[in-house]
Amino acid sequence: MSLINELRTTTRRSSDLSKHSADVFAEAENQPVQITRRDGEPLVLMSQREADARDALLQFAADLITVTLDDEGTLASRMAERFQWMLALSLEDQTQCARDLVNAARASFATGQAHLAIAELTSWRETATAIAAGLSGRPSPQGYPVDWLDDAEPVERP
Repeated sequence: MSLINELRTTTRRSSDLSKHSADVFAEAENQPVQITRRDGEPLVLMSQREADARDALLQFAADLITVTLDDEGTLASRMAERFQWMLALSLEDQTQCARDLVNAARASFATGQAHLAIAELTSWRETATAIAAGLSGRPSPQGYPVDWLDDAEPVERP
């Protein structure tokens, strides 16, 4: 078992699953539970949310590997080719986005916390979508006025 799995997985015997199923299920809602068996390979019980997050992280990792295999252009331009929503960002923001996504992915892989990379990816994609919809500090390309709160204080991007 890898260090990442050891950080976030508890171990229970198969008899615990049959005798204390409610406890094991409750535990599996919080983190994966490895079920050991005398007659076979251990099984892992986890929530669908956890399985989906792991799948999303693996897909993101595959996308990052694909980007890094190309040697044409900057990291930001290669990532914008793969994640085309990045094209709605300024060149400066594309560079920051690429850096942030790689750092979040590294943190996710190092800690086993898939949500770190997925949240960063979602945040940047939603930012690009908002910019493309004309929700920036500038007048929208469609000419629609954007109403901003007069007393709103700017905050740093999470």
